[in-house]
Amino acid sequence: MSLTMNTSRQPRWNRRILIITVLILLAPALGFYLYKLFRTPGAALMSHNYTDRPVFSYWVNDNWGGNGGVTCCWRLDGSVAKVVWILDMTRKQQLEGAVEERHEITVPMPPRKSGDDTLHVYFFPDNRIELIWASTMLSPLHYPNGVPAGDNINEQGSRL
Repeated sequence: MSLTMNTSRQPRWNRRILIITVLILLAPALGFYLYKLFRTPGAALMSHNYTDRPVFSYWVNDNWGGNGGVTCCWRLDGSVAKVVWILDMTRKQQLEGAVEERHEITVPMPPRKSGDDTLHVYFFPDNRIELIWASTMLSPLHYPNGVPAGDNINEQGSRL
């Protein structure tokens, strides 16, 4: 009699085992989907100022970069980047007659590799801008004199 009872319940247990197996196999895919759905998109902006004037504030594609340091998390995509910045002045420069200046330039968006989560914005003399993606907030550029040679930057401020 016990063999008859096990045989009649067997299809039900087979279905349950099948459903549990499918759920176990689908759990990672569901987890990845939820991660992508709720994670913070975009990237951080990090500025580096190599001019003799402080940068009061700046924007990349209308995403605010602050006036130094890091801001996060912005959606930075597209083939071009519109960079707007306002040059401030020190007290000494203000007494010498310097005025606040607003600048705007459109440069090609640099290529972004997998893992790159920080867009470094470099402000150079003569209102030159350079953008570089990196996977770290540490500066990927290191110049011996603090300013790159002009021959590797085009007139729009992007790296050649």
